[in-house]
Amino acid sequence: MSADCIFCKIVSGVIPANKIYEDEDFIAFHDIKPMAKIHFLIVPKLHVETLKECDASHQKLLGKMLLLVPKLAAEQGLVGFKTLINTGREGGQEVFHLHTHVFGGGTL
Repeated sequence: MSADCIFCKIVSGVIPANKIYEDEDFIAFHDIKPMAKIHFLIVPKLHVETLKECDASHQKLLGKMLLLVPKLAAEQGLVGFKTLINTGREGGQEVFHLHTHVFGGGTL
């Protein structure tokens, strides 16, 4: 956990979120600035700043995160969807805690 990370604060319950899923490794919640009718994030509870910092020790975590995507997308009513992992400031990352965006259902 990182004391100044907004996602770590959501994981710990300090900041509320519109949760759609939670287990021992992940939390998923609706994005506060949605880019589509349905737009949620899947966030590991383990604080890793970017995908670039992952190594073989993160393989199981990354695999589980990607397998959650179609499961949660279907639960949210999506038949098709897009996924996005921004990596680094140059890659558009705004919150430096690894997360996957899942969105679909048409534009807003």
